[in-house]
Amino acid sequence: MRKIVVPVDFSENSWNALKCAIQYFKYEKCHFYIFHSYANEVYKNVRTVSEEVLEEHIKVQSEKAEKELATFLKKIQDYYPDPKHSYITKAVFGNLLEEVNDFVELENIDLIVMGTKGRTNDTTITYGSHTLQILKYVKCPVLGVPAEYSYERPTNILLPSDFMIPCKKREMKLLSCLAKSYRATIHLLYLSDYDRLSLRQQDNKVLIEYCLEDNNVLYARRDYGPITKLINKYIADESIEMIVMVNSRHSYMEELLNQSNIDAISLNTKIPLLVFQNLKR
Repeated sequence: MRKIVVPVDFSENSWNALKCAIQYFKYEKCHFYIFHSYANEVYKNVRTVSEEVLEEHIKVQSEKAEKELATFLKKIQDYYPDPKHSYITKAVFGNLLEEVNDFVELENIDLIVMGTKGRTNDTTITYGSHTLQILKYVKCPVLGVPAEYSYERPTNILLPSDFMIPCKKREMKLLSCLAKSYRATIHLLYLSDYDRLSLRQQDNKVLIEYCLEDNNVLYARRDYGPITKLINKYIADESIEMIVMVNSRHSYMEELLNQSNIDAISLNTKIPLLVFQNLKR
């Protein structure tokens, strides 16, 4: 049984992310946790000036959140009723990052799915602050779905890797199951000016291939250069529908996230981005 958390703010962007999650895993038994944090709604109210007012406003926002979750749940059941899927709603008063991180640990969650932007849908940014925080810090794979993205059957999935670190079998199994459900080809892309791998890289490449032995894996190498430019070109050339990256030391994803602004990266944002954390859980 796969466990998936979908943080929602009841915007069209979060609804779109949830629809994609349902479609991607329509062949698997899943528990979907529809997760909403309403602390921002409480604290942005300028009338909250005393403990009594605060408690009253928490109660009001809690009741509002539960009603909106119930409406969201009805919308889900009308959209795609599936006996393999079950839905649990959860409204919490707290910081979204902390609450999601604690819940991931408590329930041993397999995946977080969320829109790359929230209710504000700011066109001047690529990833909203909440998405970036969860993507960087929560010890769980995160699938970011662009606001304008419409679900497509994933037939080509890109996994860029420098083979410097061993993969986590649990995360690779998630990728393997997803790709196998759609008979998708996983493109294993290595950026280097040399064909030869070090012994360490060879071992890590073999481990990835072992974890993906039930999949169709295509190995590709491109001469090293600006990472985003090369990845974007490969996405366009090979009609890639999803990109998978690992957020860990010595990885391509670390190089991208360490830049001051993810918008400066110019990574293709028209397709979903699945980020593996490669951390022990």
